[in-house]
Amino acid sequence: MCKLYSYCRVSTQRQDLQRQIDNITKLYPNAAIYSDKFTGATTDRPNWNKLHKLLQAGDTVVFDSVSRMSRNAAEGSELYQELYCKGVNLIFINEPHCNTDTYKQSAAQSIPETGNEIADIYIQATNKVIMILAKRQIEIAFEQAEKERKDICKRVKEGMQAKKNKAAAEGITITYGLEKGAKLTVKKAAPAKDIILKHSKDFNGTLTDSEVCKLAGISRNTYYKYKAELRAELDK
Repeated sequence: MCKLYSYCRVSTQRQDLQRQIDNITKLYPNAAIYSDKFTGATTDRPNWNKLHKLLQAGDTVVFDSVSRMSRNAAEGSELYQELYCKGVNLIFINEPHCNTDTYKQSAAQSIPETGNEIADIYIQATNKVIMILAKRQIEIAFEQAEKERKDICKRVKEGMQAKKNKAAAEGITITYGLEKGAKLTVKKAAPAKDIILKHSKDFNGTLTDSEVCKLAGISRNTYYKYKAELRAELDK
């Protein structure tokens, strides 16, 4: 028996899932809801992983937006293709053009071959173009979601830098430990957050949580607190 599910996600424990839930239940009141919090741009989503294992051909998953499925364009497109090929129906309330039904309609527009060798070459090429365009439309939606997240991240960094510049103009000094091999001494939250935004894997950096803690010279509790605050700012 085909089942109806929905999935919601926010990037910090402080955010509320209710808006997404309301949007989905208004149209799909019988959907079983799965949700995750505090995942940012990472793929560590325990409840999504549970749902993913349950999905069978003919099942449907409803999302408020493609950005709730994934904010990484490459992974989002790959996941979409995987579920589509598995026969799972995907519905995106805010981007209905990305629904799998739309994608299937593009496939259905394929022109049947005629048996004429020359004509069939053109028909095959046309059908291939139809599928490429449909696939590209899906990729663009995920790329746009990822770009919006990066743009917000950039604005947050610029805002933090503006605050630092203002503080400097008012004679407030933000000090870093600059000696080679020494721990970075953080006098204020802003410098530590700057480091987290620049280096943490959760914000497109290359360092692990432990490495960022060491670089910033802060405890893990403080690190997670600052990371949660940053995610809240990014998702406003």
